[in-house]
Amino acid sequence: MQNRRNFLRNTTLLAAAATPLAACASPSVAITGKASLIDDGTVGHGNFRYKVDKKWAEINRTQTTISNCHEMVMDQKGRFIMIGDDPRNNVIVFNKDGKVLETWGTMYPGGHGMTLWNAGGEDFLFISESGYSTDIRTGQGIRQNGFVTKNKIDGTVIFTIGHPVTYGAYTEDMRFQPTETAVAPHGDIYVADGYGSNYILRYNHKGQYLGKFGGNGNADPNYNINSAHGIAVDLRDGANPKLIVTSRGDSEFKYFTLDGKWLKTVKFANLMPCRPVLHGSHVYAGVCWSHKFADAKVDKPWLVQSGFTMVMDENDRVVSCPGGTEPIYKDGVLQHVDQDVSKTFYNGHDVCIDDDENIYVCQWNGLRTPPVRLERV
Repeated sequence: MQNRRNFLRNTTLLAAAATPLAACASPSVAITGKASLIDDGTVGHGNFRYKVDKKWAEINRTQTTISNCHEMVMDQKGRFIMIGDDPRNNVIVFNKDGKVLETWGTMYPGGHGMTLWNAGGEDFLFISESGYSTDIRTGQGIRQNGFVTKNKIDGTVIFTIGHPVTYGAYTEDMRFQPTETAVAPHGDIYVADGYGSNYILRYNHKGQYLGKFGGNGNADPNYNINSAHGIAVDLRDGANPKLIVTSRGDSEFKYFTLDGKWLKTVKFANLMPCRPVLHGSHVYAGVCWSHKFADAKVDKPWLVQSGFTMVMDENDRVVSCPGGTEPIYKDGVLQHVDQDVSKTFYNGHDVCIDDDENIYVCQWNGLRTPPVRLERV
């Protein structure tokens, strides 16, 4: 794949070199690189540029219904499995060409998180039912208790993780609305209670409770999490595995040890990322919003569409924002990043990266659109 991409890049450079200067005299974007969608039809920055394909998914809307596309993973067969919150078909399975292979699931009206776990050569799915459903036309939501299920790849439920009050981890007045899971190499399961009480809850491979950390009101603010929307296990340093936890309300990723000790916090200016997705040495994420709700001056500021995607390197620096303006650092601090003028995306909610390093973007509040494919160039 690297050779193919280098060939394409070199071919593009040669073509550009052979183009008369007059043809490049009026680019659609200033040389500053502020906008992401440029005159060659790509989005992104630096070595992470992509062609946008909004017609990748072949959806027959009379047969396959979509409300919000929340998350997507790729199994060992190369199929893309997406979770959404339309209870007529919570889960949609695509092949690499975007054709719908199957749909299933009617028990996840707040279907939100999907994590793939391979054990002994078999794929399993962890699905987070957030207990939160929203009519994006009115902005009205319904909150109820959520749960997490471990499933076989065909959707068969193996076990369920229910409200933490049943095993003494929560009091009866605390909400449990999980948004994401992550699984460590030894099999421990981490549940991010992102729409509930903002704790990270830890379970063994059988779903038995082990402990929790995070929440709000801690004496050490490093442990406070504001919208624990996503979580992932970071194995880039094999000797020191870590957890990356999204504190979306504070525009941050927080790093913890596997037993919940805070390590560091990475700030993202105005970006409000969803779950971290690791691929190679980089971390990818959907950016749900890039505006401050208080500045929107509308009744429902969460419905303002200001999202895109981001790529972060091994040094915790954002190196590309496909669908957004160029990420720029001053004195080591990321500066404000805006949605691109072409409005490539609505509200980026998740990304899935295939073996060729193409990105598939799921969107919330995306006018019921299916995932968008970004072909890496």
